[in-house]
Amino acid sequence: MKSIVFFNNKGGVGKTTLLCNMAAYLSIKKSKKVLIIDADPQCNSTTYILSEEKLESIYGKSKRDSIESFLSPVRKAKGYLEKRINPVKSERFKVDIIPGDPRLSLSEDLLATDWKSATSGDPRGLQTTLVFEHLKLQYEEYDYIFFDVGPSLGAINRSVLIACDYFVIPMAVDVFSLMALENINLSLTKWRKGIEDGLKKYEEEENEPYEIYDKEFQWSLKFSGYVLQQYKAKTVRGEKVHVKAYEKISKEIPAAIEREIHSITKDHLTLDNLFLGEIENLHSLVPMSQTTNAPIFSLKSKDGVVGAHFQKVQYSEGIYSSIAKKLLSNIGDSDD
Repeated sequence: MKSIVFFNNKGGVGKTTLLCNMAAYLSIKKSKKVLIIDADPQCNSTTYILSEEKLESIYGKSKRDSIESFLSPVRKAKGYLEKRINPVKSERFKVDIIPGDPRLSLSEDLLATDWKSATSGDPRGLQTTLVFEHLKLQYEEYDYIFFDVGPSLGAINRSVLIACDYFVIPMAVDVFSLMALENINLSLTKWRKGIEDGLKKYEEEENEPYEIYDKEFQWSLKFSGYVLQQYKAKTVRGEKVHVKAYEKISKEIPAAIEREIHSITKDHLTLDNLFLGEIENLHSLVPMSQTTNAPIFSLKSKDGVVGAHFQKVQYSEGIYSSIAKKLLSNIGDSDD
């Protein structure tokens, strides 16, 4: 099992749309077993891939199985949840999901407060900070676990990133996405030092490494690539190019990725490897996908696809196929 978080502290970049469609592509086209964990208190992945009937069956109960089920006992100082919850199946995305919950935001203060203790090697602080590591290890039967998170550099996202093996950055072609890369650089550098200092102090105090399920925990987060989204393109001599308004910024992105992200992850991947692909504005296909709870590349006439929309649907499948192939290569997996 490999865990991947789709993360950018700049909002509105199409993060959830990319994550859910990539998960669906790997499941439907590559026969991979994929679990989405919705760690965004806004619950965007949950509302995207589940029907209204399923949402009602989950959230119509006062006590519900959601990501909050894992955080609630930790917040009440009762330790980790002893019994795992059953994920919910998305009928058309063909993936499983641990639903999000607006109450997850109640854990932000706890995770923020216990972070200082974690960096000092305190067992309680480490236990709280590593709650998502414990969560993912309960679902090792999956090939991939995709974490969806909100657009912030807060304590919840810090704990998710610390627990994950890889992260993908979805980016819009705008100046604010460029500025966000510097924030990610500073935060990841600080978080890595903090957790590694805490683990070292814990081992010095306890004469043993910090373990979860008899497995030593270590920082393992690696950068697996970025995707450009929401740009407008035109065709020049049979080749798609960015329109002038996006061209200048798009040319600055590789250097910014190298300077702010690649320089601190220090992996073997080249900049060319890290560029997973780009998705131009799909216009009405995205809301159509959202209202029918179906992947963009699987939309059919019954979903409202007509005329030129069919070409866009075919285009989207080719794009997700290309991105999936590069992503799997970057994390050391086969595209077979």
